[in-house]
Amino acid sequence: MVNDTIADMLTRIRNANLAKHQIVQVPSTKMIRNMVKVLQEEGFIDYFEEINVALQTFILISLKYKGKKRESVITALKRVSKPGLRVYANHKEIPRVLGGLGIAVISTSRGVMTDRKARHNGLGGEVLCYIW
Repeated sequence: MVNDTIADMLTRIRNANLAKHQIVQVPSTKMIRNMVKVLQEEGFIDYFEEINVALQTFILISLKYKGKKRESVITALKRVSKPGLRVYANHKEIPRVLGGLGIAVISTSRGVMTDRKARHNGLGGEVLCYIW
């Protein structure tokens, strides 16, 4: 049993990225599904698919690479808010990742979204992770 499913997902993606794998399998939760949708909208992953295997649901994530040397689109992933120390920010305090080159994934009252979208909508929330 994993306590922090978001950190587990980020670690699985990070490890698959370093090993240059095409797909990675993560356990499915509603939060993970919403975060993966944000990653796809922002162009960090190609696509994802939800599969059921023996009463368990998994998400298959297809990682994105660029160029002939298969350089990873995702440079780094960093978990910000942890179960032991939650990090919240209002819409004025939402951090910019690498001066706008990366994204911060925010869990707001209107769902999971990027820092840019949350700032535009005037929403604050829990800062889940940084991706660049």
